[in-house]
Amino acid sequence: MREIVLDTETTGVEANNGDRIVEIGCVELVNHCPSGRTYHVYINPERSMPVEAFNVHGLSEEFLSDKPVFAAIAQEFAEFIAGAKLVIHNAAFDVGFINMEFKRLNLPPIEQAWVVDTLSMARRKHPGASNSLDALCSRYGIDNSRRTKHGALLDSEILAEVYIELIGGKQTSLGLGVEGTAGRGGLVMAAAEKPLRQRPLAPRLDEAAIKAHEAFVLGSLKAPLWKGYLGITDDAAQ
Repeated sequence: MREIVLDTETTGVEANNGDRIVEIGCVELVNHCPSGRTYHVYINPERSMPVEAFNVHGLSEEFLSDKPVFAAIAQEFAEFIAGAKLVIHNAAFDVGFINMEFKRLNLPPIEQAWVVDTLSMARRKHPGASNSLDALCSRYGIDNSRRTKHGALLDSEILAEVYIELIGGKQTSLGLGVEGTAGRGGLVMAAAEKPLRQRPLAPRLDEAAIKAHEAFVLGSLKAPLWKGYLGITDDAAQ
């Protein structure tokens, strides 16, 4: 199963009122494990950068001035995400911007059926709690110390870890009989060894109780099945 964890940065929050995408970051998962493939691009929004947006992601007009416009990267981006579920935090925001850009170029929109919203997942799993990306990192012990500002690729990498936790967490191998077997996420579980007692426990039955039990098994029950397993015939029992 192929999934793409995706994030965007923009010039603002109004996709239908002139704001544009300035960065896209994607991380590919195959069967919920990072494949090593990523997609990352900065985009010239062909407009000014409001100070409020700059304070969030730190991408200035000057920095973006020589970057490709969305039309120049649209086809390769569409090909990268084609056929994959899109895992996005607060998906309505990012999908709204991507579909706005696709509409400008007469490209087909992303359909809701292909989108997994981790914010909705987190709200169902942790109702009443803060479910921002930073809050989820804190809850699941995920290192987000590099996240001094929002960045599409970094946020996608962090969200990939959060997503795995939301769907059940990293699984370890049982390591049956193999010492140091590596499981998903690189975790290791060595084969368990049977502990040995320094001194055997003293028997809790005395000789009389043992004899009484043998007499019950061999004489009091009619044709018990376990006689056959023990190799005891009816003749031997008489």
